Amino acid sequence: MSNLTAADRQYLETILDMGGGYVLDFNDQSFAEFFSRHGVAIHSDKYRRYGTSKAKKMRAFWDIESDPLVGRVLSEMIDKCEAQCLIDQRELDSAILAKGRQVASTLSGMTSGDSVITDQGFLRKDFQIPDLKRIPIDPLVAGIVQSRLEEASRCVEAGAFLSVIFLCGSVLEAVLLGAAGQDPRSFNQSARSPKQEDGKVRQFHNWRLSELIDVASEIGLLKPDTQKFSHGLRDFRNYIHPYQQMSSGFTPDEHTANLCFQALKAALADVSGSR
Repeated sequence: MSNLTAADRQYLETILDMGGGYVLDFNDQSFAEFFSRHGVAIHSDKYRRYGTSKAKKMRAFWDIESDPLVGRVLSEMIDKCEAQCLIDQRELDSAILAKGRQVASTLSGMTSGDSVITDQGFLRKDFQIPDLKRIPIDPLVAGIVQSRLEEASRCVEAGAFLSVIFLCGSVLEAVLLGAAGQDPRSFNQSARSPKQEDGKVRQFHNWRLSELIDVASEIGLLKPDTQKFSHGLRDFRNYIHPYQQMSSGFTPDEHTANLCFQALKAALADVSGSR
């Protein structure tokens, strides 16, 4: 059982827009997929003690599960909330958001000295693209990765911001797949590695990018800030589907593109060991 107080819950319900039984913009399928990455079957009877809406299942999850698990889920959900606010070009009260971050960090076991990095703080960091020979990818793929990095840089200058996101997402996935192939034992033995119905870990080429990010972070390959902003890149990359972009009204701007490129550069620095 988590140690969320009544005040904590009030802040979190505001951030996650849990009025009316909803949680953010999740539908039933995306809600289940989100929780499955954390090993939780959120639509099972276990979480229906208060009812069947997503908000009621979320409240049951808070009451049933441990602090570290609840903290990890909340941290990623708040990241998603921030990404959605960026897409919708709306602001969330900074004091409420900071309180939600503090609650999630405390539950996750972070110390008071662990800072929550903002978009602007992350963008100010100086990440250099490392020598690709230090990245665990097939030499034949390295040329393609180099080409996409150069093209992404040109797209930023040309204002082709959606193209930047797609290129960065593809490179990030290739690099993390390469890292998994170089160190299969660590990736397969992670508590967060995705499993088949028979309990066996899925083959790497069947892993989703979100799963690669989370496992790479859990085994210490990606730093926490890289994990956070890599998930933002992953969320934006999903708008490669025109109908999904249309339904969300998503229009990337220069800030979005720079943030995604910065997330990729941070991941490259982490994976190469040059950070």
